[in-house]
Amino acid sequence: MSKVVRAGVGRKRVQTLVMVLTTMMSVTACILALGLLVAARGPYERSFADQHGAHLNVVYDQAKVGPAQLAAAAHAPGVTASGGPLPAVTVQPRSGPGTEIPPAGSLLPSMTLVGRAQNGPMDDLQITRGRWIAGPGEVVFLDGHSPLAVGGSMEFPELPGHPTLKVVGLAASVSWSADGWVAPEQVAGLTAPGATPAAQYLYRFAHAGSDAEMEADHAAIAAAVPNGAITKATTYRPAQAEANRTASTFVPFVTAFGVLGLAMSVLIIGVVVSGAVSAATRRIGILKSLGFTPSQVARAYVGQALIPAGIGTALGVFGGNLLSVPVLGIAHKALRGGLLGIPPWVDVVVAAAALGAVVGTALVPALRAGRLRTVEALAVGRTAPGAKRAAAGAVASRAGVVGVLSRAQNLIGRLPGPRALSLGLASPLNRPGRSATTAAAVVLGTVGVTLCVGLTLSLSSLQDGLTADRAGKVMVQAPFDGAKPVDHVDEAAVVGAIESRPGTRAWYSSVPAEATVVGNTGRSEVVAFAGDASWSGFQLVSGRWFHGRGEATVGAAFLRANQKKVGDSVTLTDHGRDTLVKIVGEVVTTEDVVFLDRSSLEPLGGGIHTEALSFHIDLTPGTDVKAYADGLDAAVSPMGLSADPGEEHVNIVMLAMNTLAGTLTLLLSAVAGLGVLNTVLLDTRERVHDLGVLKALGMSPRQTIGMVLTSVCGSGLLAGLVGVPIGVAVHHLVMPAMARAAGIEVPDVDLAVFAPSVVGPLILGGLVLALAGALLPATWAARTRTVTALRTE
Repeated sequence: MSKVVRAGVGRKRVQTLVMVLTTMMSVTACILALGLLVAARGPYERSFADQHGAHLNVVYDQAKVGPAQLAAAAHAPGVTASGGPLPAVTVQPRSGPGTEIPPAGSLLPSMTLVGRAQNGPMDDLQITRGRWIAGPGEVVFLDGHSPLAVGGSMEFPELPGHPTLKVVGLAASVSWSADGWVAPEQVAGLTAPGATPAAQYLYRFAHAGSDAEMEADHAAIAAAVPNGAITKATTYRPAQAEANRTASTFVPFVTAFGVLGLAMSVLIIGVVVSGAVSAATRRIGILKSLGFTPSQVARAYVGQALIPAGIGTALGVFGGNLLSVPVLGIAHKALRGGLLGIPPWVDVVVAAAALGAVVGTALVPALRAGRLRTVEALAVGRTAPGAKRAAAGAVASRAGVVGVLSRAQNLIGRLPGPRALSLGLASPLNRPGRSATTAAAVVLGTVGVTLCVGLTLSLSSLQDGLTADRAGKVMVQAPFDGAKPVDHVDEAAVVGAIESRPGTRAWYSSVPAEATVVGNTGRSEVVAFAGDASWSGFQLVSGRWFHGRGEATVGAAFLRANQKKVGDSVTLTDHGRDTLVKIVGEVVTTEDVVFLDRSSLEPLGGGIHTEALSFHIDLTPGTDVKAYADGLDAAVSPMGLSADPGEEHVNIVMLAMNTLAGTLTLLLSAVAGLGVLNTVLLDTRERVHDLGVLKALGMSPRQTIGMVLTSVCGSGLLAGLVGVPIGVAVHHLVMPAMARAAGIEVPDVDLAVFAPSVVGPLILGGLVLALAGALLPATWAARTRTVTALRTE
């Protein structure tokens, strides 16, 4: 038995290699998709446990609380663990020399720096870029909230010695316990003369699963210390909410690709393995003539399938884990936690499923062939395709189908055009089941490519809408140079400088207003516009953009928080004055914000935060952005403002999604291409004697290649025509699900990305995929010598 298995594997090296590659790519795709799906399920909870996260981060003024009271707070009701004291200080530095963004000397936001080691009893920190601090003079910032890039610096000119800190790394904290971290001995040098460094304590509680429970826990800590002792307290809940919201957006598209990968892998493995066994029917007859029983035949051919499949599975497990390092690394950064490797159980499950599929698909045709009479099995390989099907049994039951297929082949053969091409078009009817299965795999590959292209275009368009508040090739705003606060802006002078500047196409200004929404908790921000914002790129989910006084456009977060809908009205208030505005549209934004015209603030006195006023400018085509910005900067600098070119903002979450979708699509396309290669290879080898006859009658190598390639054109084109609409439908299901997980709705403009210029190439993509898979067998068929082909049975 073992000799038969080894001989069968070694005799058909090309087919064995194809089976190894197919299994390897299928297993790699499944491991990667399942690993990503696992990584997107509860990444924050895993990271919180692995990094010993804290539920509450408290900074104490040590001048108002003693060590005994701090120790007592660690035993407050509900506290299960605590860590501290850690020296802390709240500072507001300036960007240091050599820093480009923001420019050197710019006033940075206020930040809390804590002196500690990288790992401690609670809230272990993971370096995501750069390295950990080696001593005084260095700082590591919270990843995602750093005011400076790694390599930048910040200085403290007001402190003795003018200390300077260099940014050497970024770190992930599941608790967001601080804005940055320094060496413990550095804190004293950052504390103002005569002041005492603060002390940070980290707490974990028995019950901290909701905002209400966290408020109760905070109250318990506050009750254990004197009033005013707590200078700052933050919880883990914002970090948890952001991580879970981001993770939820990954689940729909990873699930879609996972299902596609699983279905395609099963189809391709099935067609490869069953085709290999079916092609060996005559050899099975030889074994039966030598005395092999049907069960022995089945075991032998299952063994022949398991050897290359086992090698492919092992390589696929290795490849999947190897590829997961960069892919899950991107996902980990986007999710701010989760897995950095494939769990062992994923490897075991996928490997077992792949080998189970191989056994199942090999066993059925092997048992069927093993039950054939020896004479019938021996006859296969010496007869025409129609006779092969008859020799395989069930002639009576399939006579009608065979007749239909024969008539279809005759009709195709009569088509005008080169005979080699008509023969190629008719060849899939020799093995209709195998051809249909392969076509289904190409359909799934086309669906994957369509979904990937659609997601990439939609995410790019959605990103433009989400960043529309930073639109503009040039922006004018108060600089962070720290010269002096801008408490008044001569808007008319700024507008005059903008409009008189050659190259200006359009502009608008935006500024946070002092008004608040009546009945709101205070979380909503009111932003007032002036000028023409129609070019900015704000995307509407429903309704329209505000037009003048008394109208507002809001985000989905505002509608949910205030239980409003488009068409309702809200009341704005400022210093005892009220005004009513009507919600006329919902705009794409993740923020709890109200957009309105500046004229709507006139009944309230028009109060705005002048220091936050920004002007967004669009330029005419061909205008040099830098030269324009430099010239305008010279005009607005005397007013306390600066003009700078707009920046491109890269969203790590969308970058990760595009990367993951592209990787999975390439794997699925490779699996589909291997399936086509295997099918064409089997068909070509089964008909190699016929090929020899055609070559003897004068068929040239070029005609041979055309005949083989034409055999997949029909299925490839059909796959494009069927797969693209399915891919579009899946895209229209997945994209809104991802958006809802992020707390927004998708505008129609972000779904309508399949223009004719996109759909046309996608439909042809199925054809290209099929032709790519058939190219190697076609080349082999063209190079086969006529004598060799005629001698082959």
